[in-house]
Amino acid sequence: MSNRLKNQTSPYLRQHSENPVEWYPWCDEAFEEAKKQDKPIFLSIGYSTCHWCHVMAHESFENKETADILNKNFISIKVDREERPDIDSVYMSVCQGFTGSGGWPMSIFMTWDKKPFFAGTYFPVHSQFNTPGFSDLLESISDHWNRNRSDILDSSEQVIEHLKKNNTDKLNTDSHDITEMAVRLFKRSFDRKYGGFGSAPKFPTPHNLLFLMLYANRNNDDMSMEMAEKTLVQMRRGGIFDHIGYGFSRYSTDRYFLAPHFENTLYDNALLIIAYSAAYSQTKNKFYLDTAQKTAEYVLREMVSPDGGFYSAQDADSEGVEGKFYTFTPDEVTDVLGKESGKKFAEAFDITSGGNFDGVSIPNLLKNNSPDTDMGEEKQKLYDYRKKRSTLHLDDKILVSWNSLMISALSMLYRVSREEKYLDAAKKSQGFIENNLISEGKIYTSFSDKKISPHGFLDDYSFYTAAMIELYNSTMDSSYLEKALYFCMETVKHFSDSKNGGFYLSKVSENELFINPKETYDGAIPSGNSVMAYNLVRLYQLTQNEQLKELIEKQFEFMSLEAQDYPSGNSMFLIAKIISEDPPEHIVAVIKNKSDISDVRSVLPFLANVSVTSENQEYKLINDRTTYYVCRNHVCLPPSDVLEI
Repeated sequence: MSNRLKNQTSPYLRQHSENPVEWYPWCDEAFEEAKKQDKPIFLSIGYSTCHWCHVMAHESFENKETADILNKNFISIKVDREERPDIDSVYMSVCQGFTGSGGWPMSIFMTWDKKPFFAGTYFPVHSQFNTPGFSDLLESISDHWNRNRSDILDSSEQVIEHLKKNNTDKLNTDSHDITEMAVRLFKRSFDRKYGGFGSAPKFPTPHNLLFLMLYANRNNDDMSMEMAEKTLVQMRRGGIFDHIGYGFSRYSTDRYFLAPHFENTLYDNALLIIAYSAAYSQTKNKFYLDTAQKTAEYVLREMVSPDGGFYSAQDADSEGVEGKFYTFTPDEVTDVLGKESGKKFAEAFDITSGGNFDGVSIPNLLKNNSPDTDMGEEKQKLYDYRKKRSTLHLDDKILVSWNSLMISALSMLYRVSREEKYLDAAKKSQGFIENNLISEGKIYTSFSDKKISPHGFLDDYSFYTAAMIELYNSTMDSSYLEKALYFCMETVKHFSDSKNGGFYLSKVSENELFINPKETYDGAIPSGNSVMAYNLVRLYQLTQNEQLKELIEKQFEFMSLEAQDYPSGNSMFLIAKIISEDPPEHIVAVIKNKSDISDVRSVLPFLANVSVTSENQEYKLINDRTTYYVCRNHVCLPPSDVLEI
């Protein structure tokens, strides 16, 4: 018998619709029922392609005995963190406060007025080591709720007060050179031998690499460029990159970028396309362009809907085993490719009898001294073989924020590759969002099963604004610039803290939690606040709108205070800071014919601020040809009919 999750928009929630647990989605009914029945609430937060979410679901939520305990003593609520980042953000802070760490699945116990009193992540079905079994935990919490209610409520109030205190604005301290401090921190943690930063696990965090490349460009800092390039090369050669079907996994579980957590997310691949495109733009090394294109090939083959929206993720698990889809034995390779070709492929991609991952092998090039090994025909055969061998769950939810990242990525890849298919895909995704997830000037978060979810959040608005800027830069179509400016100002109108600066995660008028967080730290993706800093700078440079200048100053003041605690965790803001202090070229292209716009796009620098106009009193054609007016470092060069940057 299905529970209340059957008709939800989220695939993750629908995965739990046949659980014996009497789940509610996050809704008023659940909290009212908890109050009516005098029960605490169990809140479970996860996402569709989360490995340990699957494990806990199988062990506990599909277990009738455990479900009976939950149904008897609790009101149970299931939340998709990707649809409700506000709930995830607030209760992740709770979890980190209780345990010192966080992750998914997240398990929160709270009162019917949404105040938490206990938190954790994954709990095994039976007690082991120092971790209580989930059933035992449920019985214990239920007993405390009935016997020691006042202690629980006191604990809850203390948690709330602590979170509210931490959510207030910070005191101003002495000014620091945040950019230089961030670079020093990256240099200190850089793994010179294997790339990346720190030890295992290693996350791609492409925005960190973008910052280092931009800093290197502006400051002639070879070390910063070396850190970025070493990491980009190691990731492409490692097992975190799928050498058979392309695309990147979420992160590496080891120091070497060999063994990934095999989950593939849209946002990681979008950000990595941007990073590799930027690396190619700066170095002209085709290795980086090839990597960006192969990653885009994976996305356009596996992750796009017929209507152009991009799906969210592919699962790490196949048949309940993490990584099974991606790994091989030498015998499998030989069976598919034949003895001679199989041996050659296995040697090139480190597929051995002993294996490099639980007795099987993740294809990689870490031991292969050649810069790259193509073997395209062999890869295609193995790709076809593994598709028949096992399957991957697809989270087909279409998120505005992540689609916006991919629109930006494909727009940038188009500018460095000149291949129209990338721009076409970016435009199609934008059209999907506009037709399905924007109504009366409001953005909605997600689309799945022909339904949209409510609540457009800061990331939706800020990332979509950034995507419109990139589409404008790739097309010179002023309608995209108009959209960027509109949604930027809508973000300011609905999300800004007019008193203390910064932007809230939820619209001020729609927040339903005891705090409305302001996320500033760049995690796996840049924060909405840092992206807004970037948007404001780019839009001001493109439009010279004085209102934007004032907003930049305010956002920079807010972000500078936030970034002082951890400068290297605020890379996107630092990118905004660099391009504000040292702007890219400003180019006015005076075109003779509208058809010349495509030629203009083909010679534009990667980050240039460009506007297009026809001949007028201020801007004249030279030699009756398209003419470029270039300003750089606050100096304007003589107009020319040849663009030389």
